[in-house]
Amino acid sequence: MVEAHRILITNDDGIHAYGLDVLEGIARTISDDVWVVAPEFEQSGAGHGLTLSEPLRIRQVDHKRYAVQGTPTDCVMLAVHNIIKDKRPTLVLSGVNRGANLAEDVTYSGTIAGAMEGVLCGIPSVAFSQVIRKSDEQENWRVAEKYGPEVLRKLLAIGWDRGVLINVNFPACAVGEVKGIEVTRQGFRDESELIVDERVDARGVPYYWFGLRRAYGDPEEDTDLWAVRDGLIAVTPLHLDLTHYAMRERLEGPMKTRY
Repeated sequence: MVEAHRILITNDDGIHAYGLDVLEGIARTISDDVWVVAPEFEQSGAGHGLTLSEPLRIRQVDHKRYAVQGTPTDCVMLAVHNIIKDKRPTLVLSGVNRGANLAEDVTYSGTIAGAMEGVLCGIPSVAFSQVIRKSDEQENWRVAEKYGPEVLRKLLAIGWDRGVLINVNFPACAVGEVKGIEVTRQGFRDESELIVDERVDARGVPYYWFGLRRAYGDPEEDTDLWAVRDGLIAVTPLHLDLTHYAMRERLEGPMKTRY
């Protein structure tokens, strides 16, 4: 196999996550030069967090495989600037996350953050997530395993702009029920999915768990929510420029001042 890419893999589910092995299998369909640098422990919901107030420790698990006591962002930074600094990766893949990263999820997601950090390092990056139904979890994983290589090859053949990451979500269905690949936009849920579970400890002090109710609501057509609900693989380009240009134009006249 021609090693056209040096691929860096990370995730937010941790070094022992099943989805990490799935993604390594996807990566190896295009390259033999695959490096895994992933969190030692689960970092779901960590977002684009960077560890600044405590030291980071790296544990070599195997050849080209490392665990970091930190966030997905930490993992990518350490990989690019330390672990494999002799020859930078040409592609960063993050995931495959156990669960969706759709709509507002992207602002919290450590999976998205891993790809985001790759983009900030100037490296093309893709985030992969597998929507899961607990009753059919193993069958759902087969969707990412089967279609992941095709999606990745198509993306690499087309290419995409600097400053853009690609967010891929595989639907929760059987392999034979996948209807195709859809290029989508980020959706927004019309139903709240956050659950706050209040409990009381043995000393009578309340404590809280955040939980998520994975609601689709009635999503607009051509959104990521709509696609995976209807058995399509959602491919959503995201960019790091958060400027709202229409609002900038509205503000520029009345707000712009010189002293």
